[in-house]
Amino acid sequence: MSLRLTPLQLAWTTAIMLSAPAYFAHKAIAQTSPASPAPHDPGVRGGPAGAGGPLPGLGPAELNFFNAALARFREVDSVSGTINDAPAGTQNGSGLGPRFNFNSCAGCHAQPAAGGTSPSTNPQVAVGTLDGAQNAVPSFITLHGPVREARFIANPDGTPDGGVHNLFVISGRPDAKGCNIAQPNFAQALSQNNIIFRIPTTLFGGGLVENTPDINLENDAAAAASPRQTAGVSGEFNRSANEGSGAVTPGTFNLSANDGTISRFGWKAQNKSLLMFAGEAYNVEQGVTNEIFPNERDDTASCQYNPLPEDATNLVDTGLSNSPASDLSSDIVNFAAFMRLSAGPKPAPATASTTRGQQAFANVGCNLCHIAHHTTARSIFTNQSNVPYSPYSDFEVHDMGTGLQDQVAQGQATGDQFRTAPLWGVGQRLFFLHDGRTQDLLQAIEAHSSSGSEANTVIGNFNALPAPSRQDILNFLRSL
Repeated sequence: MSLRLTPLQLAWTTAIMLSAPAYFAHKAIAQTSPASPAPHDPGVRGGPAGAGGPLPGLGPAELNFFNAALARFREVDSVSGTINDAPAGTQNGSGLGPRFNFNSCAGCHAQPAAGGTSPSTNPQVAVGTLDGAQNAVPSFITLHGPVREARFIANPDGTPDGGVHNLFVISGRPDAKGCNIAQPNFAQALSQNNIIFRIPTTLFGGGLVENTPDINLENDAAAAASPRQTAGVSGEFNRSANEGSGAVTPGTFNLSANDGTISRFGWKAQNKSLLMFAGEAYNVEQGVTNEIFPNERDDTASCQYNPLPEDATNLVDTGLSNSPASDLSSDIVNFAAFMRLSAGPKPAPATASTTRGQQAFANVGCNLCHIAHHTTARSIFTNQSNVPYSPYSDFEVHDMGTGLQDQVAQGQATGDQFRTAPLWGVGQRLFFLHDGRTQDLLQAIEAHSSSGSEANTVIGNFNALPAPSRQDILNFLRSL
């Protein structure tokens, strides 16, 4: 029996036979083509610093104040202002110690410009023995690692500690004759897993954050309530505790006034204002007493050299700058002014990849905590009233799970909560997470996921993306 095909059947058979080689060749190419490259951190964005300058449109007096305040921010301190071995005009401050982590603000807040975060070469390695100081550099302070402060989790009796234990002492310096105090026992704390670390936060655009009304922050968070609930994200604002609330844990360095408003500065949003932030840092990091923190943290009698407070309002214009406001003000007022008048980081021009990444960033839910935009209130500064800005943070604290917890409570933030780190300027940061444990942005993202973390669903969404989309998100973040 013979097989006879109709004209239509014959046409279909011929088409299939003619297309078969091309079809199978296409399949072979598809099966042997390389997979998409694994996503990777593209690294620190090149080019000039995208931050460090003043707010746009400041008036002449405001701009003079900013520049003079920046000079104060760069000031290097010795014990009594008598050391003169640094470049001219840079070591003219006093009040260092008795215990300290560094001798200037700008030395730690340096990347990519004054007011930023840890530089590529850690200046703490050198300052430990500067001017004859008799210090051993702790093992967790390395030349190419991040600037760090150390906190002990618990006291010897098991009660909560949480306070900063300074890395260095002034013993041995020629301007500290007779002082013989010793460094803390960091090796023991490390062996007992009783130590955690913090790196400097960036300070750019601080005035915009400070001048954002509580109601704006609350409304911006509430606008994302439904998708937050779906993703398992909650979050809460750290507030300056009301009198008698019992909300503040002893020994946890709650540094805010008792007015119940939102605090927003520091790794746990523990500081209410830029002035409070500056005063606390000056006393804790450099050991300089001031009008907010007027007492020495170490009262050893043989290590006291200056009348207190060591930083205070000047009653006579010093004439150090062309800004009387700066000259008459204390260092901490100048530090706060520098932060308050600094512009937020400027992102790089968008590309096709960063545009896709910005959309993917929102699609997976990163924007549920890293809220892109807020708006300021009316401001005393030129052109700063009702200004929109883009910090990529909700300024709430969130449970980050067992992987990132530090067991240190501050204010109303618990040991597993951290403020949503603002992402503006992240393109030029070198170290990530509160302790600087990684220089890899992808690793920092993945570290958001651990048992109990509010970010687990969002990180799951991120990991479910195809590799090119994850790369687009990394490219977008490095453009900020």
